[in-house]
Amino acid sequence: MRTAIDLNCDVGEGIGNEHLLFPFITSCNIATGGHAGDADSMREVASLAAEYQIRIGAHPSYPDPEHFGRVSRAMEKKEFQASIAAQIDEFLQVLAALNLSMHHIKAHGALYNDLARGGRMALEYLEVLRPYREKYILYAPCGSEFARMAVKRGFSIWEEAFADRAYDPGGTLVSRSESGAVLTDPESVAQQVLEMVHGNRVHCSDGSFYEMTPTTICLHGDNPKAIVILKYLTERLSQASIPLVK
Repeated sequence: MRTAIDLNCDVGEGIGNEHLLFPFITSCNIATGGHAGDADSMREVASLAAEYQIRIGAHPSYPDPEHFGRVSRAMEKKEFQASIAAQIDEFLQVLAALNLSMHHIKAHGALYNDLARGGRMALEYLEVLRPYREKYILYAPCGSEFARMAVKRGFSIWEEAFADRAYDPGGTLVSRSESGAVLTDPESVAQQVLEMVHGNRVHCSDGSFYEMTPTTICLHGDNPKAIVILKYLTERLSQASIPLVK
């Protein structure tokens, strides 16, 4: 049973609610220009994250702002790796100019889901991130093939679960195209997170349970009730004597 948890949000995606999110979380994943964001937004959000003393991570994506990075793309290895490398490099340059450090890397959207299954895409992603292996943590889906591949290749990982997403059997996320895929009721989110942390499992759409031991839990910053949910969730975690990892 875990006794502490990291709480993260995807940010820098043009919503502008970071100042409302940051008081309640302990790490953030800043869009690096693939699906959203540019050097200016990276700089602004990273500076704000530093003010709140939360961990700063890169949030690379397929280069697809038109679909917000939520559509899988077939890309040649050279093009794919060049895009990921460019996103990480620009983000690190922004942080260096601010005298800030990066803590982790977490893929976004369709890329995150595609990587979870392992295979060629995961191999190419881990290959391009090899220079960062000794420096930064990878956030990876709980129990995923990607998580296993990353550990085998010497990466440090934090296994991640989602507070506000419904799960299908086997630990995959219910497609956003399906009703109920995104949880917006604060109590439903709190119950799911407490089950993850204290029960080491999540209740799936078919009534089964999927075992997991997350180190970090994500609540999406673009959830329409993100602020309300975060306030409620952090209160429930405190009541359950589950501290956030500072």
